[in-house]
Amino acid sequence: LGLAVCYDLRFPELSQVLRQRGAQLLCYPSAFTESTGAAHWELLLRTRAVETQTYVFAAAQIGRHSAKRSSYGDAMIVDPWGTVVARCSRNTTEPALAVAEINLDYLDKVRREMPIFNHRRTDIFPEYAA
Repeated sequence: LGLAVCYDLRFPELSQVLRQRGAQLLCYPSAFTESTGAAHWELLLRTRAVETQTYVFAAAQIGRHSAKRSSYGDAMIVDPWGTVVARCSRNTTEPALAVAEINLDYLDKVRREMPIFNHRRTDIFPEYAA
């Protein structure tokens, strides 16, 4: 399990390193703002899942915290193919829970059938070498 925070989602290098170190699951607890959440939240989560071939868990605060701050919410679980397999409703500010089956055999199948980590160009980008 690789752990990061919501802003880390914007930097793919961290998720790549976590995958290199053996992560099968990535977790991004979040307090994305309403505007950036609406524009980027799901897109970035699905992208991190696809490019690392991991399950991505995204816990997310929702609702107004103060007169100047509110969080977007939209907690979800994304599979290694980029499919959202569970999510919490965005129509409530009540606590909610997203639940999904995590199938490590499926994760291995995705990695075996599309072995992107074997195709990494560490000769060009040595900072990403194992």
